[in-house]
Amino acid sequence: MKLRKIFSKIIIYILLSLVGIIMIYPLLWLVGSSLKPDSEIFGSVGFIPEKPDFSAYFRAWQTVTPYSMGHYFLNTFFIVVPKIIFTLVSSTLTAYGFARFDFPMKKFFFALLMGVMFIPSIVVIIPSYLMWSKVGLTDTYIPLTVPSLFAVEGSFVFMIYEFIKGVPKQLDEASKIDGCGAIRTLVFIIVPCIKPVLISVAVFTFLWTVNDFMTPLMMISSVEKYPLSLILRLSSDATGNGYEQNTVLAMSAIGLIPSLAVFAFAQRKIMDSITFGGIN
Repeated sequence: MKLRKIFSKIIIYILLSLVGIIMIYPLLWLVGSSLKPDSEIFGSVGFIPEKPDFSAYFRAWQTVTPYSMGHYFLNTFFIVVPKIIFTLVSSTLTAYGFARFDFPMKKFFFALLMGVMFIPSIVVIIPSYLMWSKVGLTDTYIPLTVPSLFAVEGSFVFMIYEFIKGVPKQLDEASKIDGCGAIRTLVFIIVPCIKPVLISVAVFTFLWTVNDFMTPLMMISSVEKYPLSLILRLSSDATGNGYEQNTVLAMSAIGLIPSLAVFAFAQRKIMDSITFGGIN
């Protein structure tokens, strides 16, 4: 019996290791190929360079524009940070309202909010562009951040709603006895109980915003205001002969650093939110 358990564990670990290698291989290939000359990149599927060359990273940091990648990192954070704050505040308030209060047509509005989740974001890009262009706010970060003030991500509202529903209402009643209003109850009672899902929402917002290409492409026209996603594409089309592939790969590797760091930092909280949601 013990031998069977040991054998089954060995098989499971072997399978998990194989799946892990398959999933991480593209990242290893990206980093390894960025250290190769262009002539060697597509010569084999291996990722270990014969003679590692870090010069591509120096060229990647300088970019093909008058600005370095540091400038475009700042541009990206000017979009990401307000969007995370706006998304957390608006989604939490909306979810709190649906989870703790009764009002006319509550079920209808909640169903409407959930229905928005099934509308592809690409459908609203052109109407959004026309609206913001009429008020003269294109080529600014306002179209990329301000909509988050209105809880436009129904999936985040639903995630937070489920967590708030899992918080005992007795805590709300106790805070009311102590003289807390609805907002103080939310800030001092509910929010500390739902930290895992709030961190998950912040991480997903960060990743989706950093990886978003189409929306900044439509709204931003000035190169100095580009986020990372656009400057990577600009570098790929920099010259008529094609930009150096190892430099583009090096830029991609540098651009991945913030996303990997954020995900590694918040990984445990994300797993906590998934586990809690599964239990519910």
